[in-house]
Amino acid sequence: MSRAVAEVDLTAIAHNLNLIKAKSNAQVLAVVKADAYGHGLIPVAKAAVAAGAHWLGTALLEEGIALRAAGVKAPLICWLTPLGEDLKTAIKNNIDLSVSSMELLEEIIDAGRAANIVPRIHLEVDTGMTRGGVRNDWAEFVAEIAKAVKDNGVEVVGLWSHFARADEPDQSFNQQQLDTFHKRLAILISQGINPQFVHIANSAAALTNKDSYKNIVRWGIGLYGLSPDVNTLGSSGTLNLKPAMKLKAKLHLVKEVEAGAQVGYGGTATVNANTKIGVVTMGYADGIPRNTNNSAGVFVAGKRAPLLGRVSMDQFVVDLGLQSTAKTGDEVVIFGDGSAGEYTIDEWASAASTINYEIVTRIGPRVPRIYPRG
Repeated sequence: MSRAVAEVDLTAIAHNLNLIKAKSNAQVLAVVKADAYGHGLIPVAKAAVAAGAHWLGTALLEEGIALRAAGVKAPLICWLTPLGEDLKTAIKNNIDLSVSSMELLEEIIDAGRAANIVPRIHLEVDTGMTRGGVRNDWAEFVAEIAKAVKDNGVEVVGLWSHFARADEPDQSFNQQQLDTFHKRLAILISQGINPQFVHIANSAAALTNKDSYKNIVRWGIGLYGLSPDVNTLGSSGTLNLKPAMKLKAKLHLVKEVEAGAQVGYGGTATVNANTKIGVVTMGYADGIPRNTNNSAGVFVAGKRAPLLGRVSMDQFVVDLGLQSTAKTGDEVVIFGDGSAGEYTIDEWASAASTINYEIVTRIGPRVPRIYPRG
């Protein structure tokens, strides 16, 4: 093994995909944006399609184009396309595009004419997230869309929106967003546009809100075996999800240190008793959060070893304990599914005051992804 590696279990990806397929008759869109949440775009996308995903989705257009270049032919939508993107290539590669502004609509129409192909688009409506999507001028926007459809400039195949608080299933705001979504759909239909695909459910909604399913559910964090929110929805185990990523590294050095030794930049940790420390070959340049506290660490020689001091750019220190049998060169597990006693992604997230999404997506390109065969 190299100094650090992220092992991705593609059978876990398949398990998590099949779990959500069993909950709904809606088509499942596997969200593989952000390099498949850090798990590896192409291998995860292919595994998801092989397991029965009907759609793939990315935020960035370059990831969608990369999927097509890798031979992935499944229906695909890209939803974050600033002006000036390579829309012509996207249209030629049969990539559906999300539209929420007249400026982007005009560029897509022009690109479609240049490619001699009618672009397929999904309209994004802001139902309360107050982020992307058309908000107060929906009726005016739809009127312009209707003109573009009549002129054969675009084909509207979808309408979509995004929940702001789906990970709080008892929140009344979720129903407010659904109600707004239905009203916006009615306006669209009144203009003679009846999209084939309607989608609003994300992972949290897919797990908790059947009314949100429509005919596509977008399966994001759940695909990777992680809970959308451990506090409100429960852990991966509670939800029968299988975390797909295990992060490993090596001990660059093991040595004994005396009580009172200060560890790391700023001497923010002091050793209370004689002990052994291990220097782990990963740091914040690899995505290990610099602000992680000692409620996270590594699993080595059959035991947990908590973090000591600040995470550095390329390394961090753990307290092995004086009786540890760990030695220089040993492999450590930074996080996994917890089944062997290792720290979990959720524990690392808590220790860094963040969410599991950030822990996996920030693992950097210096860490190779490998896909062991089960």
